[in-house]
Parts: sequence; C-alpha cells; structure tokens
Amino acid sequence: MNTYLEKLYLAARADERHIIGLMSGTSLDGLDIAYCKFTGHGLKTAVEVIIFETIPYPDHVKEKNNKSFAQQEVDFAYLVLLNEWLGRYHGALVNQFIQKHQLDKASIDVIASHGQTVMHVPHHQHSYKDMLSGTLQIGDGDQIAVGTGMTTISDFRQKHIAFGGEGAPLAAYGDFLLYSHPNEHRILLNIGGIANFTLLPAGGDVSKVFVTDTGPGNKLMDGWAYYSQGMAFDQNGQLAAVGKVHTPLLSRLKRHYFFSLPFPKSTGPEVFNIDWVHAALDDIPDPLSDADIMTTLCAFTAESIADAIHNVVQQSDLHLYISGGGVHNPILMKMLSALLHDITIDTIDTISNIAADAKEAVLFALLANETICGNHWNTTQNGTLLPTTLGKISFPA
Repeated sequence: MNTYLEKLYLAARADERHIIGLMSGTSLDGLDIAYCKFTGHGLKTAVEVIIFETIPYPDHVKEKNNKSFAQQEVDFAYLVLLNEWLGRYHGALVNQFIQKHQLDKASIDVIASHGQTVMHVPHHQHSYKDMLSGTLQIGDGDQIAVGTGMTTISDFRQKHIAFGGEGAPLAAYGDFLLYSHPNEHRILLNIGGIANFTLLPAGGDVSKVFVTDTGPGNKLMDGWAYYSQGMAFDQNGQLAAVGKVHTPLLSRLKRHYFFSLPFPKSTGPEVFNIDWVHAALDDIPDPLSDADIMTTLCAFTAESIADAIHNVVQQSDLHLYISGGGVHNPILMKMLSALLHDITIDTIDTISNIAADAKEAVLFALLANETICGNHWNTTQNGTLLPTTLGKISFPA
C-alpha cells in the first residue's frame, strides 16, 4: 500500500487526528492557519483549536493576487503561474508556522487548504445557457504537499458543484456538525468579504438545515476605506461612526438584481466591488462625504443581512451567533442589533472554543476530517445535494 495512503487509513481509525486548516478569504489580508485536534466525525465530531494565527500578506503578495482576483479579464499565463506560486507560498507559510510553534510534522495528519478564490460564477451570474455554476480557487495542493512534506486536501468546492450546488457557501457542514442544538433554534452568521448564514433549527435534523449568502459583508467597506483613506479597512468603524446614511444611495444599492433572486443563492466580489460602488455613486447627484458613503455601505451590509434573515427564517426564539471580521466593526454590529431587535445576538465564541476569526480555517480542517473518516451521508437542500466528502488529496511524493 502507498505509505501516504496507509497513513491516512491509520489516521481515519485513530482516536484523534491533528489537522492544519488554511483559509485565505476575499479580503486578501493574510493566511489564516488553525492547528486543530479532532476526535470523532459526523455528529460526534469534537474539535480543539490548539493554535490559531493569521499571517498577514505583505503588499507584494496582495498585488500579485489582485491582478487576477475577481477580474473579468486576466493574463491567462499569469493566472496559471500564480496558481503554482501561491501554493508554494502557502506551503512556506505553513512551514514557518510549524517552526515558530515547534510542532512535530510527523504528528500532523493532513493539511486542509481552501486556496484563494479568484472567480466565483453561480448560474445566475452568467448567460451561458448550457453551463451551470463554477468557481475557481488557486494555490495548488500539490505544491503545498511537496513544499511541506505533508498530505494536503484542497479544492473543496468542486464536489459541491458536481452535486448540483453553487460551490458556496460551505459553512453549513461545520455549522451543522459542531453547533446543532436539541432545543435552541440557531442562526450562524459569518461576515467575511461576503456575508452568509446557516439556519440550524432545534433538534438536529439535517434535512432542515438552510444556508445562503446574503450579499456583501466587509468587501465594499474595505474597498471604500482603501480608496478614500488608503486604509486596509475601517478600523473600529471609525469612519462609519461620523457619517450619515444617505437614503437615495442606499436605495440605489439595494436595487441590485441579486436581492430579487430566490434563496438559497451565492455571490462574490465579482459582483459587489468598488467599481460597482462608483457606478452607483454616478447615479447620485448629491455631493457625499467619504464618511457618509462608508456609513451607507455599512447600512447596506446590515440591511441586506437582516432582510435575508427576515425573508428566510420562520422560527421564533432565535439565537444568532456571529463570526468573521465583521464582528470587529461596532457600527455594523449596532446596526444589526437594531434591525434584528427580536433576535438574541452573540459572537460564536460564546458557544465554542473557536474564535470568530478562526471559524473558517477550522471549517476546512473539519471538512478534511470528514473526507478522511466521515460517512457518505447526503441530503437535499432546496433541491441541491450536499456531499460530505469534499476535496482532492495530494500526496507529498
């Protein structure tokens, strides 16, 4: 038997597995690395986050990614080369992480890498009648495996598309396995570049789980912070705090066709980006301050999230738990609290040892754990099959 395959076989039968989860999101701010210990699988999954760290990307890495990220036209040769380069770079960051924290590579069963999304195209976003949905994540798993000497599982979203889904959001898997509750109706909201939520009705019935994107999360606010202030993001909501919501601009933003589509649905920065904001501003005759635009974008994110929840969720006595970078924006949190005043709101770390910023990296570690030793249970979600073994396996040699 292949020695690496044998190691996976033994890991699947072991009492616990050590997995490193990697996540690079639409903010392009850095690589999230979560070193996790798993016991069990499926509904018996338990996870301990031993170490979590975000390694920031230097400017030259951000510039490399931005040349292909969510661009309608790219240099095809550059994209192919960037796929390989980013895999090597992520592998080098993992080696750096392991050395810094004095981890034993032999004790790590696999690396789980989300990669970097460069294009997400659900079916509603294109006009090719004979094609469905598609998504592309770069940062080749073979490069990570060879560079680290560790088996790597990557490219998780393709199986979801193969089963008829849109490749996003994938949060429902981890949310259902880790956070289902026998008595409490829960919504798990993640506010990254794009916002999404998972509805977990009380009782743990997988057929009733619902997941959808809601629209922009931090992406538009981050884009405006960089364009207007030269900042990576609006730290502590300081710019949004001094502006006022401009109702005509907010109404213009909310007229986007995405918000009239039926749920569930997915989207990305290919649609919601700074160029789209500028196009909307061109339709507004009023002179607006940078602060007013930021406050309006913040309100746009909050209202699109709240509107989606109110449209989808029928349960009463709900408890909403938030993760992602959006939890650090107090103005956004204040707006959400006002719009969802009938729902109890907390951050995700109040019900687990998983910090809000670490949740997505842990999710992909969990998906790798399921791929190694999980069962092949499937369910339907509004007509979309959900497989539980996702990702492609790359051996180091």
